[in-house]
Amino acid sequence: MPFIHNDFLLSNDTARGLFHRHAVHPPIFDYHCHLSPADLAADRKFDNLYDIWLAGDHYKWRAMRANGVDERFCTGDADPYDKFLAWARTVPHTLRNPLYHWTHLELQRYFGIDVLLSEATAAEVWDTANAKLAGMSVGSILDEFNVALIGTTDDPTDTLEHHRDLELHNTLPHTAVVPAFRPDKAYNTTGDPATWNAWVDALEAISGTRCGKLDGFLDALRARHGYFHAVGSRISDHGLTHLPVATCTDKAAKSIFKKLRDGEKISGRDRDKFTVYLMLFFGELDHAADWTKQLHLGAMRNNNGWALENLGPDTGFDSIGDYPQGQGLSHYLGTLAKRGHLPRTILYNLNPADNYLFAAMIGNFQDGKTAGKVQFGSGWWFLDQLEGMTLQINALSNLGLLTKFVGMLTDSRSFLSYPRHEYFRRLLCDLLGRDIEAGLLPADMAQIGRVVEDICFNNAAGYFGMALKGRHA
Repeated sequence: MPFIHNDFLLSNDTARGLFHRHAVHPPIFDYHCHLSPADLAADRKFDNLYDIWLAGDHYKWRAMRANGVDERFCTGDADPYDKFLAWARTVPHTLRNPLYHWTHLELQRYFGIDVLLSEATAAEVWDTANAKLAGMSVGSILDEFNVALIGTTDDPTDTLEHHRDLELHNTLPHTAVVPAFRPDKAYNTTGDPATWNAWVDALEAISGTRCGKLDGFLDALRARHGYFHAVGSRISDHGLTHLPVATCTDKAAKSIFKKLRDGEKISGRDRDKFTVYLMLFFGELDHAADWTKQLHLGAMRNNNGWALENLGPDTGFDSIGDYPQGQGLSHYLGTLAKRGHLPRTILYNLNPADNYLFAAMIGNFQDGKTAGKVQFGSGWWFLDQLEGMTLQINALSNLGLLTKFVGMLTDSRSFLSYPRHEYFRRLLCDLLGRDIEAGLLPADMAQIGRVVEDICFNNAAGYFGMALKGRHA
């Protein structure tokens, strides 16, 4: 029997029945990822396994570095096959790391490869995968994995030209692709003011709105939010260490903005005040447009100064942070709720110590009108593995309503990541199956099966309210 077999991760008959009857067929609603809009619009074909599987994958780079692999074979100028070979040598050392499961699940699902990847099998895997890749494109992958929607991650200054091309040419007839509005650079004022000002200048240019004063800056952001809406977006996204506890008047915000535009560095307290001011503004925009807001909280980024300087951000040197989360979250969500302007919101934490804090927090802001309006999002980044996702599901189940959960997302830069949805679905069915067999849940396969189908697809499709295409419409 191959390592990845039909009942992988399913520990009993009930789990197997739930998965094969209810979790295999629902489409994928991938509402948050980092796939390239340019690759999507071009229906890109990839030259080799390195290009589609290793380029840009900081999960793999971290493991390779830990295995003593030189940086040249991670982000450097080594030959693609030599980089792949370095990864193949590393894979046997990833036992009990989710990379071991993901690697073999992806090789099996995309290429029909059942052998375990190692230095000894590297040439065989490379040749077999590359032969299959010659007949594959982005579009064929999305159709094969039944992907109904992709939510990319986009800066307010992005032109969204690739999203417009996708719609104009119907490049992906069965997959809707929508941008997500991620305005982190608007309040990222910790570095050189010149960097922030360069971004504001770009915002001014693309919006056609002068940003010499705060009012113009807000008008420019409002205009870009409206443009994203016109292109199909109904999602925003924010990546913060934590939400500060601060209040900021219009007068104070105008003063802080002027200092920044004048090239002055501002105090940490002023940074907090300006961040909260803008986050409340973005919350108002999302509520007015009937969007969903995503808050990704807790990442400690760019820990290695040498790597940041020489390799740049997003190259595998980020960590889980231990920031205080509760008070700032309560203040932020509570302020929007008091104004009657709290949008649908998904909270993602990166520190598992905060699971119960986040699961309890969402219960404070349900409004009795929209089921599951405030969500505790699936295990994210360092937590999107068996233990991390299980802990998230357990916390949500104990303090909230699992039945209203909007489920899994890839949060990936790779087109080979769609088996992560299968991985999540197998885990979900195994948890529920074990509970049924232990007598903790009724053995009502129709009812529990509907819950599985809802978490896999139906809840997200209804929650976000975005138009689907082709066979999913």
